Amino acid sequence: MPGLTPGALSATEAPRSRVISWALWDWGTQPFATVITTFVFSVYLTSSAFGPKDEVTMKLAWATGLAGLLIALLAPVLGQGADRTGKRMFHLRWQTWVLAAICAAMYFVAPAPEYFLLGAALLGAGNVISEIANVNYYAAIDQVSTPRNVGRVSGLGWGLGYLGGIAILLLIIAVRGSEFGPDDVRVAMLFCGAWTLVFTVPIFVALKDRRPDHVAPKIGILGSYRELFRSIKWLARTAPNTLFFYIAAALFRDGLAGVFTFGGVLAAGTFGFAFSEVVMFGVAANVIAGVATIGFGLIDDRIGPKTVILTSLVSLIALGTAIFIFHDGGKPVFWALGLAMCIFVGPAQSASRSFLARLIPEGHSGEMFGLYATTGRAVSFLAPTMFGVAIAVGATFTDSAEESAQHWGILGIVLVLAVGFVFALFVKDPSKHPVVAVPPEVRSMDPRRHQ
Repeated sequence: MPGLTPGALSATEAPRSRVISWALWDWGTQPFATVITTFVFSVYLTSSAFGPKDEVTMKLAWATGLAGLLIALLAPVLGQGADRTGKRMFHLRWQTWVLAAICAAMYFVAPAPEYFLLGAALLGAGNVISEIANVNYYAAIDQVSTPRNVGRVSGLGWGLGYLGGIAILLLIIAVRGSEFGPDDVRVAMLFCGAWTLVFTVPIFVALKDRRPDHVAPKIGILGSYRELFRSIKWLARTAPNTLFFYIAAALFRDGLAGVFTFGGVLAAGTFGFAFSEVVMFGVAANVIAGVATIGFGLIDDRIGPKTVILTSLVSLIALGTAIFIFHDGGKPVFWALGLAMCIFVGPAQSASRSFLARLIPEGHSGEMFGLYATTGRAVSFLAPTMFGVAIAVGATFTDSAEESAQHWGILGIVLVLAVGFVFALFVKDPSKHPVVAVPPEVRSMDPRRHQ
C-alpha cells in the first residue's frame, strides 16, 4: 500500500528466554506501584505522624499532580530521543537504577513532620521516573514480539506485574508482619529497592541497543517539541485511526485506573471492610488480575485486541452497575462482584498496549508510546472528578445526613468506562490498519533511514 512503512514489531519470534527476560522487568518494578504507591508508603506518608491528615493529603496530591504534569511534558520528547539515538536500553537501564535508588531512599523518611517534604519529593520523583521508564519498556516490546504473538507477550508482562507486586507484599508481610509500624514501612522500602535491582537484570542481559550506523543530528528540546507537534499533525492527517485510538484509550484507561484507585476506598467506606480485609482483597484482586491478563493475552492474538478491549469494558460496566444496585448486600457482594471486575481490568490495559504496538512504524516506538503516556495523563483527572461528582449527586437522593452516598461514586467510574467504550467502538481494528504512514519530513528524522 502506498505511504506505508515497515511495522516496528519483529518479523521473527524471539526466543522464549528473551520474552521472559523482557516480562520480568514488569515483575521487578511493580513494587513501586503496589507497595509504595498503593498499599504502604503513600498511606504512611499521609498518617498523623507527618501532620494533620487533610493537610498532608492535600500536599501529597499537589506533589502527585506536579509529577503528572512533568510526565505529560517529558514522556513523548524523551521517547522520541531514544528512537533517534537508538539508546533505548541504555536509558531504560539508568532509569531503572534510579527508580530502585528512590525506593531504597524512602527508608530515610522518618515519621516526623520535617520529613514529609522528603517523602513527597521522593514519591513524586519516583512517579516521573517510573512512567518515563515505562515508555522505553513498552517500546522494547518490538524486540520480543511479532504481529502474531504481541498480545500474548504483552499479557505476560502485564500479568507478571500484578503477580510481582503481590509477591513482594506477601514477602514483606511474612518477614515484618501484617501490622506496619514506621520501622516496618522503612525497611520495606529497602526490600522494594533490592527487588527492583535483582529482577530487572535479565532484560539488560537479553536485550541490547540497536544503534544505527549514522545517528541523526541533535535537535535540542525545542526541536524535539517541534517534531512532536509535527507528528501529531501527521497522525491527524494520515493516520486518524491511531489518533482516535489515543483518545479512546486515554478515556477508558483512566476508568480502569479508577477501578483500582477507588476499590479500597469503597471496600472500607461502603462495605465496611477492616484494614486487614482491604489488604486481603487487594492480594486476591491482583492475583486474579495477573492470571486473567496472561490468559487473555493468548486470546488477544486470536480474536484481536479491539475485541478484548470491548469485551472487558462491557463486563466492567455491567459489574460496576451491579455493585451499585446491590450494595446493600454488604461484603459478599463486593467480594464476588469486585473480584469479578478484576478479571477484566488487566486484559483491557494489556490489549491497549498490544493494539498500539501493532500500529507503530519502524523507528518510532518510543515517540508513539510517549504520546500514549501523555494522552493518558491529559485526562487523568476524569475518574477522580466523576467519582466525586457522582457522590455529590447521590447525596441529594439520600434520606438523611447519616446515610452515606459513597456508593454513588461507582457510577462515576462506570460513566468514564462507558464513554471510553463508545469511543473504542469507532476505532478500526489494527489488522485493517497494520501500520501508520510516515511522511518524508518525519521519516528523515528516523536514524535508521540514514544507513
